[in-house]
Amino acid sequence: MKRDDCFHALKRRLTDEIVVATYTSAHDWIAIAPRDLNYFSTGAMGLASSHALGLALGNPDRRVVVLDGDGSLCMNLGTLVTIAAAGPRNFLHIVTNNGTYEANGAHPLPSRNVDFAGLARAAGYRHACTISELADFEAQIGTLLTTEGPVFVDLHVVPGAAYPIDYPNLYRADRREALKTALRAGR
Repeated sequence: MKRDDCFHALKRRLTDEIVVATYTSAHDWIAIAPRDLNYFSTGAMGLASSHALGLALGNPDRRVVVLDGDGSLCMNLGTLVTIAAAGPRNFLHIVTNNGTYEANGAHPLPSRNVDFAGLARAAGYRHACTISELADFEAQIGTLLTTEGPVFVDLHVVPGAAYPIDYPNLYRADRREALKTALRAGR
């Protein structure tokens, strides 16, 4: 399934969730779902889930969705244990798994046989699953957004459409201000 098709399906189900996206997922997400409650985590590979954990703990009444990459997660596997130990009930961790460090030239991961859902389960996530078909993701996303977390989804994807890679756009000052305003307003 294509990553952007999954993101379109997610966008259709969102209401007031905070979405944390990193690297290639961030560029896709900003093109698909520009919104005030987006937070972009790039520049420190592997830290999107850590940033999302902080947002989840600081906003316990709002769901936080992290759009992580498999390469990014490989750079910070310890975050799974930290997230599970903190146990945020409002946390949905989606890993777009395409077997590469996509943002760094699509170099392959050392192994294509990593069971990321199994790692999350072993770390202590309340729920973890693997999804490889778009129809399954579309059928489950509503439930995943409301299941008590931390929840982990290993999405087996291929790249979809080519979206602009524009880091200055992700980090625009007005985006940061809009996020702060939305968080303060509770919307």
